Amino acid sequence: MLETIGLSKSFGSLKALNDIDIKVGRGEVVGLVGENGAGKSTLMRILAGVEQPDEGELRRDGEPIHLSGPLDAGRQGIGLVFQEQSLLLNMSVAENLFLGREAEFTRFGLIDRNKLHAAARQQLAKVGQTIDPGKRVSELAFSERQMVELAKALTLEDRVDRDLVILLDEPTSVLEQAEIDILFARVRALRARASFVFVSHRLDEVLALSDRIYVMKDGAIVGAMPAAEASVPKLHQMMVGHGLHGEYYRENEQRPPAADAVLVARGLGSGRAYRDVDLTLHRGEVLAIAGVIGSGREELIRTIFGFEPADTGTLEVFGKTVVLTSPADAVARGIGYIPRERRVEGLVMLLSIAVNTTLAGLDGVCRRGLVDHARERAVARSWIDRLAIKTSGPDLPCSSLSGGNQQKVVLAKWLQAGSGILILDHPTRGLDVGAKEEVYRLIREVCARGTAVILTADTLEETIGLAHTILVMRDGRVTAKIDAAPGAKPAQVDLIEYMV
Repeated sequence: MLETIGLSKSFGSLKALNDIDIKVGRGEVVGLVGENGAGKSTLMRILAGVEQPDEGELRRDGEPIHLSGPLDAGRQGIGLVFQEQSLLLNMSVAENLFLGREAEFTRFGLIDRNKLHAAARQQLAKVGQTIDPGKRVSELAFSERQMVELAKALTLEDRVDRDLVILLDEPTSVLEQAEIDILFARVRALRARASFVFVSHRLDEVLALSDRIYVMKDGAIVGAMPAAEASVPKLHQMMVGHGLHGEYYRENEQRPPAADAVLVARGLGSGRAYRDVDLTLHRGEVLAIAGVIGSGREELIRTIFGFEPADTGTLEVFGKTVVLTSPADAVARGIGYIPRERRVEGLVMLLSIAVNTTLAGLDGVCRRGLVDHARERAVARSWIDRLAIKTSGPDLPCSSLSGGNQQKVVLAKWLQAGSGILILDHPTRGLDVGAKEEVYRLIREVCARGTAVILTADTLEETIGLAHTILVMRDGRVTAKIDAAPGAKPAQVDLIEYMV
């Protein structure tokens, strides 16, 4: 149904794709895996008409095609679910689903909202959602937005006569297991008239859903195999060049935290989000907060960074009682925050890597009140080397980086600022296994230097593997405090009984 022959693409001196040959058969799910920066997203954007290749050919049903843009790809029955989402936040769900197709719902120059919303409900039902079609996208949770994104891509089903090719670029990265199950069920149901290319860093998901798997490294295909012949260790070996470490979370490097507390919360509460929260964070400790969506853990960590001030209780930071009314207050108190939505809250995308790296700690690169740009670039280069950020230089904008490398810049920003407390909100979301190992190494390293970490993780396995202490939340309350010392880690079931 879809084929590339000798596809290549460069961005300046960076060779993003090199002689790519892949095939997608009828009714097939093709998995695509690789480290951040391997070229997966660039390939997906070319298949969706967003980018143009420098060399090579695309074929649809055996015939050569040229995709001048996403609309052209849509006419060919090719749709892309973007990793970073393409929804317009100030428009309604229904308006986003049928963007560019308003004429279908217009009579005498006016949009028939009832007709538009009825059609939107049909599309949302495909992904198991009952979201109000008239609701603004900005009011939705991130996971709900992703499901709307999926529904938007599936509108192709009603618009073209030929079988579809749906490109799924990290569609599960922000979804809960129930939503992932809905997505996978829909993919399997659509295989009668659609094929899929599925990109995910969760290798177990790729193995579960795919028929065949391509492995990419440094812009090239380094392996292709039936999913039945693949395994997580085998894919990891091909992606990063070495086997999956037994000490993946570096438990052997976990040292006991110091006795002194750097952050203490007593009776903290915020509306209906959470209440009566007591916690103590020690120097050099990883305090992980576990809970399902709606447990209050996301709102709690945003309070600690000043996004959402608490209504009740007290907060002490480095021995002083504080009221954090804004992120600037938190930064001034030595707190750094790595957000889950790095492109929105973590980076200024159009500014350079060097500027973003030093943004939270300008004092270190200023001389007589002015930024020393040579010093700024030198600092950025040191972090580029230390974190293995894939880029040709510190002067490139952050928008030129892959998602995983963008996350590394966010981490470098706070490490450079010397924050004594780091809040890590899903720090490995969207990262491949190799990049995750780097993050785990850095977490152990900063803790050894005395930095304290508050962590909300993507998985319970990651929560348990990294934590010294785990707080479990349910319905806005702390339901358990569990020790996670090396050699005495709790089982996942020990946490789940307090979560649900």
